[in-house]
Amino acid sequence: MKFTKMHGIGNDYVYVNCFEETVENPSALAKAVSDRHFGIGSDGLILILPSREADVRMRIFNADGSEAEMCGNGIRCVAKYVYEHGIAKKEILSVETQCGIKTLQLYVADGKVSKVKVNMDKPGLLRSEIPMLGNGRGGVTPPLRVIDEALQVNDNTFNVTCVSMGNPHCVIFVDDVDSIPLSDLGPVIEKHKVFPERTNVHFVKVFSSKEVKMRTWERGSGETLACGTGASAVCVAGVISGRTDRNILAHLPGGDLEIEWAEDENVYMTGPATEVFTGEWQISSL
Repeated sequence: MKFTKMHGIGNDYVYVNCFEETVENPSALAKAVSDRHFGIGSDGLILILPSREADVRMRIFNADGSEAEMCGNGIRCVAKYVYEHGIAKKEILSVETQCGIKTLQLYVADGKVSKVKVNMDKPGLLRSEIPMLGNGRGGVTPPLRVIDEALQVNDNTFNVTCVSMGNPHCVIFVDDVDSIPLSDLGPVIEKHKVFPERTNVHFVKVFSSKEVKMRTWERGSGETLACGTGASAVCVAGVISGRTDRNILAHLPGGDLEIEWAEDENVYMTGPATEVFTGEWQISSL
């Protein structure tokens, strides 16, 4: 099986062109190729497939084999691959995902895609959309939106703001993001009982109303260098909690993303995409 390794500011995946290849067990393949010691090494597997409704379809499988609804960094790389490998030579591209069809604008120079702007669609702000269970006490109905809500995590209490970008996100604003023991707290929050479908976890330092720094524990993959849906969720969480403007620059360990929660209520994410190398994988090794 031929594959291509790509990343969006460090959020790396193994991409398979399913116009030419057949993947019978993507969950098992994702776990195998993602292993950074015995596999190719990645945050997961992304399949690029034909679509009846869009230019292409993408499926995302995390490093643990679970399927994700959407990946903001991954979809930018899909756009770059599709354009540069001749599947669809379009600077406005439509991609079918598990959470709907996304429209992307490609910035092309000398036949290469330098960056991609993705319409991430409207965020889900209701508790039921995230989804997140309520913690109302004494018969009191919990608020419909989750904004700075207290969440008990082991011996800590964090104020969390939660958003869906087609997948669930828990955003925690802190004074010092670098000192957070993410490998300890991330998996506990990801699998907290209030998140029936688990959740992505983001700790965020606000520098100003237009600039933030964030670290991510990605559901099913662990700590990652970047998360596009997460940066989008952080922008929305910043607005609804009164901390940021609707346009922000998000600094992630792997690089920067420009995020806008526009007046049309859609979130737009702009960032680079990079092809690293191509190779072949022995299917019989699964």
